[in-house]
Amino acid sequence: MTADQQKKAAAVAALDYIQPGMKVGLGTGSTANHFITALADKARAGFDVECVATSKQSFELARRLGLKLTTLEQQPRLHVTVDGADEFDGNFQLIKGGGGALLLEKIVASSSRFMIVIADQSKKVETLGKFPLPVEVVPFGVNATAWKIERALRILNLQGKLVLRLKEGKPFVTDSGNAIIDVSIGAIPDPNRLDNLLSIIPGVVDHGLFIDICGIVLMGTDEGVRTLRKE
Repeated sequence: MTADQQKKAAAVAALDYIQPGMKVGLGTGSTANHFITALADKARAGFDVECVATSKQSFELARRLGLKLTTLEQQPRLHVTVDGADEFDGNFQLIKGGGGALLLEKIVASSSRFMIVIADQSKKVETLGKFPLPVEVVPFGVNATAWKIERALRILNLQGKLVLRLKEGKPFVTDSGNAIIDVSIGAIPDPNRLDNLLSIIPGVVDHGLFIDICGIVLMGTDEGVRTLRKE
């Protein structure tokens, strides 16, 4: 199976966790798009669910496919969120944000009873950090925020290359109007401490470390979909 076929298989498997009447968070990105499409197919057959999207992109896809949409203002508590991940480890810790929607993804996922990650087998790692860690920052004082991020890394004896994310030659802008600094570290031995240090930096809105949020991973493999559950 190709990586995309593995993603699609995991997305379809996630439908088994969705019951009629549920409020469902919709992730962002190519893997999440597979789930949105599969859920919409089921909804057109009469399966009643209500969804909250984590980005304009996901909202538009869900709307175009006919899914019933709501907001966290109207439905502040969700049953489940289904989303992809850039990486996950054996402790169900994630790096997310490659698609630029990490802030809204984290808000929606943490507003759900549980989060299901759907991914191909390449996303499983022994130690987080192979994928650059996205850090969402306010546009004001980006360089000042960047050196504070570097200081936080030094506290943990880490070094990272910080790159302001660009799109078509201009700073990438999230749906919330912020910028993203991608931090290439190589390995993050203590994600919990880094989570805490980054979260208290003025100028940092949020970051792509998802700690104690995911409970189930559906991982597509060449042999089929493997279910991983957090104890």
